[in-house]
Amino acid sequence: MPMNRQVVVGVDGSPSSLVAAEHAARAALLRSRPLLLLHGYLHPLRYGVPLNPYDIGVPVPSEEAQRMLETTAADLTDRWPGLVVDVRQVAGGPGITLVEESRQAELVVVGSRGLGGFAGLLLGSVGTQVAAHAHCPVLVVRPDEQPIPVDAPVLVGVDGSESARLATENGADEAARRDVPLVLVHVDVPAADRAAVGEIDESQAAYRAEAVRLLADASASVRAAHPGLVVREHPVRAAGPAQGLIEASGTGSLLVVGTRGRAGFAGLLLGSVSQAAIQHAHCPVLVAHPVS
Repeated sequence: MPMNRQVVVGVDGSPSSLVAAEHAARAALLRSRPLLLLHGYLHPLRYGVPLNPYDIGVPVPSEEAQRMLETTAADLTDRWPGLVVDVRQVAGGPGITLVEESRQAELVVVGSRGLGGFAGLLLGSVGTQVAAHAHCPVLVVRPDEQPIPVDAPVLVGVDGSESARLATENGADEAARRDVPLVLVHVDVPAADRAAVGEIDESQAAYRAEAVRLLADASASVRAAHPGLVVREHPVRAAGPAQGLIEASGTGSLLVVGTRGRAGFAGLLLGSVSQAAIQHAHCPVLVAHPVS
């Protein structure tokens, strides 16, 4: 991976984005990378439409936003010694700006809601857009996840899919950086929810054996790549994969999910389990994307 990649965080002055900036600062230091505070701004009408239809100029950066960025940067460098921070304003919507910036980033960090969010949405449109379309891993955080946990394990959902394999790799790297254990979580869905009524005990046993194999294979792969990492296998029973991961997230400092699991659809960039996790997990969630 090129050494000039940054950790990028979207900042708009909202409490959610400032908490995201705090998480991003720690992530940048753990990776020995610079941090970029990025503010994507729209025209004052918020849709990019000039007051005069014949005035098609690009709006200029806001002095108020620049002060906000610089104040945030100064605060972070004061509290995180050794952190290198840059700030930038970009003329564009915050979601598409972060997605585009993710092409050159190692990690993008977003809050759950910015100043344009709605109270009824647990995850704002910007966070959803970036989590689904980014070209690198995305860390989603919420304001109520303070203080930043430092010693709880990293959890990752395992289901045998290619997306889960990438999530496991990302989770192992993150656990190694934080020097905490990695917990591989596989959700065992009750038989009545998995198959038609009348499923025989033999097929249930086969399913559980497959779950044991998936966890063992994932564990062996992680240990080969990270010999010193503590790896635990954690099968859980829940009504569904999303519920199981959300419940397990209460014991972790980070939950890592793929973009789609086995039940995903090719046309959806972010599967239902991943969406549920980033909206309801009890800790920050890392959505694993391959770095473009």
